[in-house]
Amino acid sequence: MTRTTAWCRVSPARSAGHHGTVPVVSRGSTGQDLVMAVSSAGHGLFDAATGALVARDRDPDPDTPDAEPDLACPGLGPVAGVPVRIAGLFGGGLHHTTADGWALDVVSPDWPAHRVILSADGGGHRGEPGGTWWHVHHASWSEFRTAGFSPSGRTLAVATSSDLVLWARASVPALS
Repeated sequence: MTRTTAWCRVSPARSAGHHGTVPVVSRGSTGQDLVMAVSSAGHGLFDAATGALVARDRDPDPDTPDAEPDLACPGLGPVAGVPVRIAGLFGGGLHHTTADGWALDVVSPDWPAHRVILSADGGGHRGEPGGTWWHVHHASWSEFRTAGFSPSGRTLAVATSSDLVLWARASVPALS
């Protein structure tokens, strides 16, 4: 896999009114990345590699994540009983780098619109787009919430007030 084809866009179901999102690693020994979306329509857990809905709670506890000091929501489905930290409307944050050198920057040259830049060179984004950096998302018509990598480095998530967009890669190269 080359750097330009390492990431594949995954489109999970749309949900309105995102409060937060967070990639989590779960499912026992598989280490599969799952993404939990918290919105005004409930909580959803998605398979980050396929975008498939894994679990859904349309009527969660009415408390919002900001009611918890660690910005956590209760997990559901295969992460039931596990507090899941959320990043988005109420704060928090996701990883902006991976162990193998990918980096993510969120820039706002035409504020309040936000652009998400993915770099293969650790964040330099020098030169022309498409070489070592890519403009992967432009949040111009809905409010930007958060962007970042999963702890495994296999998933990139961007959440706005109306959408959750995922990019996934099959594997992460071993570090020497």
